[in-house]
Amino acid sequence: MRFSCEKALLQAAINTASRAVSAKSSIPALEGLLLQAGPALTVSGYNMQTGIRTKVAADLSEEGELVVNARLFGDIIRRMPDDVVTFATDNKGNIRLTCGDASFDIASLDAADYPELPEVEDEFSFTIQQRLLREMISQTLFAVSTNEARPVHTGSLFELDGQGLTVVSVDGFRLALRREPVQRIDGGAFRFVAPGAALSEVEKICADTDDKAEVTLGNRHLLFEIGDTQLICRRLEGEFLDYKNAIPRKNPIALTVDTKRMIESIDRVSVVISEKLKSPVKCHFSYNKVTMTAKTGAGEAKDVCPVEGDGEDLEIGFNNRYLSDALKNAPADTVKMELNTGISPAIIVPTEGEENFLYMVLPVRLKGGN
Repeated sequence: MRFSCEKALLQAAINTASRAVSAKSSIPALEGLLLQAGPALTVSGYNMQTGIRTKVAADLSEEGELVVNARLFGDIIRRMPDDVVTFATDNKGNIRLTCGDASFDIASLDAADYPELPEVEDEFSFTIQQRLLREMISQTLFAVSTNEARPVHTGSLFELDGQGLTVVSVDGFRLALRREPVQRIDGGAFRFVAPGAALSEVEKICADTDDKAEVTLGNRHLLFEIGDTQLICRRLEGEFLDYKNAIPRKNPIALTVDTKRMIESIDRVSVVISEKLKSPVKCHFSYNKVTMTAKTGAGEAKDVCPVEGDGEDLEIGFNNRYLSDALKNAPADTVKMELNTGISPAIIVPTEGEENFLYMVLPVRLKGGN
């Protein structure tokens, strides 16, 4: 096996594929990267849950395949000068890496010991801009559950229909929803749940461009094709929350909120809150303003944030991080906040136009004296 490649291109491919490499595995090959030369050069990482395969532009002079330790290979390439890297193996599988005046000799593992990445049958698929897919994942992923008791909620629901793509994440305390039209849907309406860990990697792989990403739904797996990179992961099975019936929309109080100003107010009163000293942020919504307070053993904090509308003297408590996360991820400078009672969820939606996002935050019950 022999090839030469620009260091920057090879390093980028190693970094991408290494995201799916097992840090520690009973199968030594899974701690490595699978390199396959012929007809193109591909670099693959796989941890039995998620697999990433990416192509690299290289000059191939001898085909072959082998496995190389991901950490060692990545460290070597990162430290090489910015020049062309030459990769060559002998008949015993020993690797010689050269770049400029630097050279390294390292061992490889047999590619036959590397488990095959799953094949994904093309049952249904859709195409979307990379930038848009990245935004939709980023603006919902924070609400994915970390509770393994309900595995299906450790991922995000993707729902495709005639209206476009809807992505939903829930964790029992909050809900995040993004909706956008998509360019192409093959196979009609369909839905699936993608693991949060895999979506975090998809978000990193997507570029801030209008170039297309294709998502394919197989029988048991999902395939995300983004440029020269493929990510394959298992679908999550189970009954996802019936989110349409879980969101209350007949809310008598509607306020227009400047997202940046409210985030700043929440941050101010959160200074006295910590992991050890927990407290809800108490919000008193009145005419054209909300008064926020927090009280712990560290002290008391108070701030007033202007809003537009009548809060009807509603008092409601929120987890400071949950409310702040919803506002930070809302893709708008101003939002509409819908409220009902002190024990009803707060709904955050666009002030006007299409409802391409919706965030729901459940309140914290306020005790006497809080």
